[in-house]
Amino acid sequence: MPSAPITFPGMPGTVIVTGISGNLGRALAKELHTETHVVGIDRRPFPEKPRDVDHVQVDLRKNRVEEAFRHRRVDALIHLGIMHDPRMPFSETHSFNVLGTSKILDLCVRHGVRKVVVLSSANVYGPRPENSSFLPEETPLMAADRFSDVRDLIEVDMYAQSFLWRHPEIETVILRPVNIVGPTVRNAPSNYLRLESPLTVLGFDPMLQLIHEEDVARALALALKPGLRGVFNVTGPGEVPLSAVLRELGRHPVPVPHLLVRGLVRRAFEARLTSFPPEEVDHIQYLCIVDGSRFAREAGWSPKYTLRDTIRSVS
Repeated sequence: MPSAPITFPGMPGTVIVTGISGNLGRALAKELHTETHVVGIDRRPFPEKPRDVDHVQVDLRKNRVEEAFRHRRVDALIHLGIMHDPRMPFSETHSFNVLGTSKILDLCVRHGVRKVVVLSSANVYGPRPENSSFLPEETPLMAADRFSDVRDLIEVDMYAQSFLWRHPEIETVILRPVNIVGPTVRNAPSNYLRLESPLTVLGFDPMLQLIHEEDVARALALALKPGLRGVFNVTGPGEVPLSAVLRELGRHPVPVPHLLVRGLVRRAFEARLTSFPPEEVDHIQYLCIVDGSRFAREAGWSPKYTLRDTIRSVS
């Protein structure tokens, strides 16, 4: 579904994108590169990059990362450089995520960057039995209570909020999109939805919110809009029961009593039969539905992909 790139008066002249070699980073580079000068930072190679995109191949924690700022006037930064891998040691992911974020935001202050966009996730709220529908941005970030691996993301989100208040001279935007899916996405929700016979929790059918990866790239580009600042949930084309998503994808769910499901998923994950970690079971049992009206109202946001197209993009 091709669409015109996001553009608006006051579009930044040069934008640094961290994590540009990842699937979302590449989608964002495609969205931005015809409208602004894009400089990517990623320790991974970026062989398919557009010719007009610069790539600085360096770890965010290294001093050499400052080279991306030294030789050009940087107007904005979009920070996607967060590592999500439940199979990696916690010490490595924690160092990369938290220290990398701290370093790159400090460089923005040092080099006079006027706009910063940080990608977080609506999963920081956590699926919980007591959740109400349509959680606003002021909801406490409680996901780590039941899923310790998400605490890096919460720490990055909270650091970015602190940065927002400590540096009012910088327009800081924190985006919390709902579950990102798409043909190139390999996160826990997408891995689960690709299973032919996924386990479900007997007696539970939570509502889900999904957003297409290209819509997330568009939302990130829109967050560069002058004057926009603050924390925003980003929603896709609507809400749908888990059972309806699985039905649309032609899956054959296997209902399991809640006392057994985590143990079964853990054994399958440890045996590498699935990439869906056991802590994610809460997402197929409890509700975590957010209110995205603030971003729609203040940024003029609306997704391009329909709900059916968003769901079908997983297969």
